[in-house]
Amino acid sequence: MDAVHVTKPFLPPLKEFTAYLEKLWETGIFTHNGPLLNQFEQELQNYLGIENVVCVSNGTIAIQLAIKALELQGEIITTPFTFIATADAILWEKCTPVFVDIDPETLNILPDEIEKNLTEKTAAILGVHVFGNPCDVERIHKISQRYNLKVIYDGAHAMGVKIDGKTIFSYGDISTVSFHATKLLQTFEGGAVITENKEIARKLKRLRFFGYEGRDIVDEGFNGKMTEVSAAMGLVNLKYLDDVILRRKNLYERYQMFLSPLKNISLQKINPQSFNYSYFPVIFNKEQDLFRVESRLKEVNVFPRRYFYPSLNTLDFFPKKTHTPNSEKIAQNILCIPLYDSLKEETVEMIAKTIVDLM
Repeated sequence: MDAVHVTKPFLPPLKEFTAYLEKLWETGIFTHNGPLLNQFEQELQNYLGIENVVCVSNGTIAIQLAIKALELQGEIITTPFTFIATADAILWEKCTPVFVDIDPETLNILPDEIEKNLTEKTAAILGVHVFGNPCDVERIHKISQRYNLKVIYDGAHAMGVKIDGKTIFSYGDISTVSFHATKLLQTFEGGAVITENKEIARKLKRLRFFGYEGRDIVDEGFNGKMTEVSAAMGLVNLKYLDDVILRRKNLYERYQMFLSPLKNISLQKINPQSFNYSYFPVIFNKEQDLFRVESRLKEVNVFPRRYFYPSLNTLDFFPKKTHTPNSEKIAQNILCIPLYDSLKEETVEMIAKTIVDLM
């Protein structure tokens, strides 16, 4: 059997992609706010039902731009159970990440822990919709209003997620998303910053292009532009996004059927009405069980991933130290198993049965 990795990019029909490349060849515009980028942003806005989508070069830059656009200084409360990019973006923008604990079932940041860790230096909350599972946006909104804090959501995995029919990206002051090759909507590499505030959107567009507005430099910006090639891939893939999510949902539910009855593992608590089936994490009671499963799967050419590992609060280079027992335990015992639209059902069953047999 060919190697089965934890995820795999969705690839559209090549002819549909090359049709956009022909347009690129005709215009001779490869970057700098080109026509394909403008079309992609507009189609994303239509899909999401939101006014301001600003596409950028990657999901990490998207978070940096969000912090910069809101002019944040001081401490930003966030989760340690996330990819390193979330916290690195905070450091790069000269702010201090303050890690607070997570809900061991949803894997998202705990609103109570946010409130407990507020100080006079707290400037914002940066929540992460972990594996596309929405944070408690209503409670976080109430906290932000009570203490006059800005809210950014890292929705790297959250494309297509809705709450009561409304895109998850409409919550908070700014949301970000990744279009990395492994994401549901991939543009080779890319991301977007999303806001319902027109003035913030205007500022974001300046910041992603060295601070230019027209021919004038009016902000301290940098190079965060998305290329026309990436926009072309996004335009093609957006047409297939709903089908991709549906296919992944079917495979996710097949995993659930096999694995939910097991007593010595747990699965992420989700609401199927507000989820996009980005990943399938398995949380073991013991790290030794994780190692046994990981080793056995690798023997049959299946490569799961310890994701997210480690809990970021345990890394030495973050300046403010906190103890987050839930996050540390989950990070130690979690394993994401393969899930992508082209994964075969028989492979899903083989992976699931391997875990069942070992547990």
